[in-house]
Amino acid sequence: MNTYLGIDYGGTKLIIGEVREDGELLRYRRYPTGLTGQEEIAAHLLQCLDNYVAEEAPGDRVRGAGIGIVGISDYRNGIWHSVNHEEGIPIPLAQMVADRLGVPAGIDNDVRSAATAELLWGEGKNCSDFIYVNAGTGLAAGFVIDGKVLHGAHCDAGEIGHMVVDYRSSRECVCGRRGCCELTASGIGIHKMVEERQGEAPAELLELGLNGRYPAAAVFRLAREGDDFCLSIAEEAAAVLSCTIMNLVRMSDPDMVVAGGGLMSDPWFFRRVENLLEKVTMRHVSKGFRVSGFEAAFSGVIGAAAVGCLKAE
Repeated sequence: MNTYLGIDYGGTKLIIGEVREDGELLRYRRYPTGLTGQEEIAAHLLQCLDNYVAEEAPGDRVRGAGIGIVGISDYRNGIWHSVNHEEGIPIPLAQMVADRLGVPAGIDNDVRSAATAELLWGEGKNCSDFIYVNAGTGLAAGFVIDGKVLHGAHCDAGEIGHMVVDYRSSRECVCGRRGCCELTASGIGIHKMVEERQGEAPAELLELGLNGRYPAAAVFRLAREGDDFCLSIAEEAAAVLSCTIMNLVRMSDPDMVVAGGGLMSDPWFFRRVENLLEKVTMRHVSKGFRVSGFEAAFSGVIGAAAVGCLKAE
C-alpha cells in the first residue's frame, strides 16, 4: 500500500499524518506550535517530523511528502518565502523534508493544498474547473482551472479575503485597505464585529471571549437559539461571503464551488450563505455549491499529502 505524508503547519497546531492513495487519513500526530520566527518554525517542523518517523515508522510505504503551511510558498521550486505576507527568508523547506525522508516532497500554502486534495480525492475529482473557498479563521480560495491549481506569478493566488466589498468602510485590514471581505466573512471578522458592538453582545458570548477571541461557533449557536445580536452578526457574515462567492463565479466561470473551513462546516451557516446565492449568477455552476467532504480539522493534512502525491508522480 502506497501512502503520502502530509505536514500541516498552522498558527496553533502542527499535524503530521499518513494518507492513503485514495485520500483516507490513516494515522496522525498533533504537535503544538505558536512560534513566530521563520527559521524557528522550520527547525521545529523538522524536529517534529523526526519524532513522527521515529514513533510511527512509516518506512517504505511513503511515496512522497507535502507541506501545507501559512504564508507564501513557491510550489514550483519548493521554497517557503514568508510566514505572513511580508518579506521573509527563502527557505528550501521541501528539499529539507525530502532529504529527511528520502522521497520527493512539495510545498504549498494551506488553502491551495486543500484545493489540491479536493481535485485528487474530494468533491472536485470529477471536475476540472472549480473554486475551493475556505472560510475559517481567515478567508482564502484555491482556483482549479483546466484541472490545475492556480498559483500565480508570485505564488500568491487565492487571497480573496483582501477583496474589498465595502469601499466606504472604516474597518482597516492588515493589507492596508479598508472594507476587505475577510474583516466580516471569517472567524477573525466575526470576532471583530462582536468586539465593535460589545455593548450589545449577550453575557454568555462575552464570557467566552475572555479566552482571547469570540468564537464563530458560539455566535452561530446563539443565533440559532434566537439571540438577535448574534443573528445580525451571522447574517452580515453570510451576506458578505455570498457576495464574494458570486464575484468569484463571475470571474472564473467554474462548474462547482466547494466550501471548506470551520465556518462552512456549520450546516446552519452554510444554508444561510447558499440561500443568498442568486440564481442568475450561479446558473452555470452546474455541479453546484457544496460542502467539502473532508473534516475541517484534517483538510490541511490531507491537502498537504495531496501536494506530496503530485510531486511523487
